[in-house]
Amino acid sequence: MQTLNLGILAHVDAGKTSLTERLLFAAGVIDELGSVDDGSTRTDTLELERRRGITIKSAVVSFPLRGRTVNLIDTPGHPDFIAEVERVLGVLDGAVLVVSAVEGVQAQTVVLARTLHRLRIPTLIFVNKIDRGGAREDGVLDEIAARISPAIVPMSRVDAIGTKGAAVRPHRDWLRLADHDDDVLTALVEERTPVLRVHDRVHPVFFGSAITGAGIEHVIDGITTLLPAARGEKEPSGTVFKVDRGPAGEKIAYLRMFGGTLRVRDTVGADRVTGVQVFADGTTRPAGEIRAGQIGTVRGLTRIKIGDPIGVRPEAARQAQFAPPSLETAVLASRRADLHAALAELAEQDPLINLRQDDERREVYVSLYGEVQKEVIQATLAERYGLAVTFRETTTLHIERPVGTGEAVEFNKTGANPFLATVGLRVAPASRPGVDFGLAVEPGSMPAAFFAAVEQTVRETLRQGLHGWPVPDCRVTMTHSGYSARQSHAHAVFDKSMSSTAGDFRNVTPLVVMAALRRAGTVVLEPIHAFRAEVPVDCVPAVLPLLARLRAIPLATGPAGIDGQIPAAMVDQLRRKLPGLTRGEGILDSAFDHYAPVRGPAPSRPRTGADPLDRKEYLLRVVRRAGAREAS
Repeated sequence: MQTLNLGILAHVDAGKTSLTERLLFAAGVIDELGSVDDGSTRTDTLELERRRGITIKSAVVSFPLRGRTVNLIDTPGHPDFIAEVERVLGVLDGAVLVVSAVEGVQAQTVVLARTLHRLRIPTLIFVNKIDRGGAREDGVLDEIAARISPAIVPMSRVDAIGTKGAAVRPHRDWLRLADHDDDVLTALVEERTPVLRVHDRVHPVFFGSAITGAGIEHVIDGITTLLPAARGEKEPSGTVFKVDRGPAGEKIAYLRMFGGTLRVRDTVGADRVTGVQVFADGTTRPAGEIRAGQIGTVRGLTRIKIGDPIGVRPEAARQAQFAPPSLETAVLASRRADLHAALAELAEQDPLINLRQDDERREVYVSLYGEVQKEVIQATLAERYGLAVTFRETTTLHIERPVGTGEAVEFNKTGANPFLATVGLRVAPASRPGVDFGLAVEPGSMPAAFFAAVEQTVRETLRQGLHGWPVPDCRVTMTHSGYSARQSHAHAVFDKSMSSTAGDFRNVTPLVVMAALRRAGTVVLEPIHAFRAEVPVDCVPAVLPLLARLRAIPLATGPAGIDGQIPAAMVDQLRRKLPGLTRGEGILDSAFDHYAPVRGPAPSRPRTGADPLDRKEYLLRVVRRAGAREAS
C-alpha cells in the first residue's frame, strides 16, 4: 500500500484541526467528531491546547484512505509556533493549505504558501467555513490568485454559500489555469479535457465545511489521486523532525524514514535504538523497525537533536527557512539551577528558543515569536517541572550583518597570544542565509578536531556581534592555521603545557572573530512585519496618523483596509490602539517580512560571558577559567 505523508497547514482559526477531525472520521478512525471549542479533538492532546483551543505541538495520526496509508501531521496555525511547522515541512510528500471562506487569505497563509512554493511541496487548497455568515467564493478565489498563486483550478462550486445549508457540487474551472499553462490552454482549444498536474505552483482549490462535512469527499478525492505518494531512496536515510520526553524523562525522537530501514538494536552514532513505534490505524503500535516512507518514534537516542539525519542525509528532505524569532525575554524563577535544566530540555524540543544565560546578572533569556509562546513556556514549566516563573518585559531581538570584509589572525607562540594555536579568519557579508564557514588553508594542515573546534566556536561567538546582537548571516573563511604537535616527557607523559588541544582553538577563536568583525563593521537591523489592517473606509483617515507615529509605511489603501509594513516592536501598540479608532471593528493581521537597518543610533544588547572585544578582560577570565579546569 502506498504511503502519503500529509501536512495540514493554515492561519490560526481557519479550521485546520477541524479538517483533521473530519478526515479521521471519514476514514473510520474516530466514531464521532471532536470539537476544538470543547477540547475533544484527537490531535490536540496538551492541556493548554484544549484550554486555549489552538494547536501548539505538531501531532501525527495514521490511517488508511482509499488504498493509501496517510500519515497526517496536524501543525500549529498560530504564528507564535511557526518553528513547529518549519520542522514538519521537511518530511512531507504533500500538503493541504486551509483558507477561511470568511477571512480569506491572511498574513500567515501567505507566509506558509511562500514556503511551500520554495520547498516545492505539492499542495491542495481547501477553502473552509462555507456555511458561515460572510463566506465568499469568487472573492476568496481572487485573493488566492493574487496572494498565493494565479495558477489555480477551482474544483467545485458552492450553492447557498454563507448559510447552514451550503452545499458543494463538482465543477472544474480550467480557465484560471489556462492563462498560466500552455498544455491546458491547448487542450481547451482542441476541446479535450486537460490533465491536472499538481506541483509546487499549480493548486487545485476545493470548497467545503469541516464542520458540516460539505465538500469533504471532493477533498479526499484530491488527496488520494492528486498528491504524490512517498518514494523510497536507496540508501538508509531519515530525518528527526520532533523531539519529546516520555513519562520517565527519556528522549523520544519522531522520525521520517526516506530510505532503507531502522531497526531495534541498530546503532545511531554512539547510541543504540532500544524501542520503535510506528503510526498506524489511528494510533501507535510497537514495531521492530521503521521502513522507508513511514513515520515513527524511536527511543534510546540520547544525543539526537531535531534536524539530525539517520544514515545518509536524505536527498528528498527539505530545509524550511522561516524567519527566526524576533523577540526576547528573561525568565525568572527562585530555583535558578532547576530553571536552566528545565529550559535546556525545552530547547531540545524547540531549538529556536535560543537559550542564553547571563551569569553576571544571573538571568536566563529565551527567544520568542510572540506573547502566547510565553504562556506556553510558563504553563509547561509549571505542569512538567513544578516551576513557577515570571518574565521580564519582552524586547525586540535585532540582528547584525557585516557591511564589509575584515581579517584578523592570532599566531601560535607569538605576541600576546597565550594559547597554543594559530587561527586566522576573514569575515564578509553572506551570499546566502546562514553562517557559511569555509577553509582557505589545507584541510590536512592540522587535526580535524581542531578545525571542528574553530568552526563550532565561530558559530557560538557570532551569537553576539559588535553591538551584542546575533550575526546570523555572514561568510567566514579560515585563512591561517597552526598548532604545536603533541609533546611528552621521557617517560611518555603527555605535557599539555607544550601541546595544542582543542581548548586552545576554542579559546583563541573568539578574539579573532571579533577583531575581524570589528574591521568589517556591522549594521544593526530590526524585524519588519507586513500587515493588513481591516478598517471601515470612513475610519482610514483616523488610522493613518497612528501608523505614521508607529513608523509604519502604508503601501496600499482600499475597501479591504490598509496593507503596509511596520517595525515588529510597534505591532502590539497598533493591535491595542486600532479598535479605539475604528469603533471596535478594526482587525490587524501581521507576519514577519524582512529585516531593515535601524534608523538613528544603533541599539545594543548587554553581552553575556567573557567579552572578546575587551582583550585584557577576556584573557583574564578565560585563562583563569582554563587554569581552574586543569587544577581540578
